Amino acid sequence: MPLSNVEIVYQDEQILLVNKPTLLLSVPGRADDNKDCLITRLQENGYPEARIVHRLDWETSGLILLARDADTHRELSRQFHDRETEKAYIALCWGLPDLDSGSIDLPLRYDPPTKPRHVVDHEHGRNALTFWRVLERCGDWARVELTPITGRSHQLRVHMLSIGHPLLGDGLYAHEQALAAYPRLCLHAAMLAFTHPKTGERLRFECPAPF
Repeated sequence: MPLSNVEIVYQDEQILLVNKPTLLLSVPGRADDNKDCLITRLQENGYPEARIVHRLDWETSGLILLARDADTHRELSRQFHDRETEKAYIALCWGLPDLDSGSIDLPLRYDPPTKPRHVVDHEHGRNALTFWRVLERCGDWARVELTPITGRSHQLRVHMLSIGHPLLGDGLYAHEQALAAYPRLCLHAAMLAFTHPKTGERLRFECPAPF
């Protein structure tokens, strides 16, 4: 598959930063019809050495960082694991939060009976922390900035649902009105900051949300 709408935001000899479009897997899925993905497109179109460092959900768009050699992959993976990176997402959520900002500290776990959904579980869930801030209020929805401190699967989607503000266009978690309010999941990885594994320079990149 061609790169098509995969935008190369930055590249050098060690790293590759791209803007993943919505409805594209980060890595291949298990089913035969889920082989088209970001890493495969990159490897087949000029970046055979590219290695995934972290992932975004199929429906989530935005910044993804990739390594171009083993040492870089090891160091960037360590930075993500040790929470030395900074991430911020832009989202549209249903309803207008009473406050202008806040935090959500609720443990999450995968819920096999409702695959691939995740749920809040205070007994068996893994700790998850998200900070949120309202950027704009508009009718029935709000534009928010979401800052995940942990990196659990579906963390931002489940956390916003847990405070009564599901994301617009979310086919897994939104109620009927929120789902119908926008034709795609309104979640975009808009900012990523990390330390360059070779130069030691602190880098920060931003990528505007397409909604």
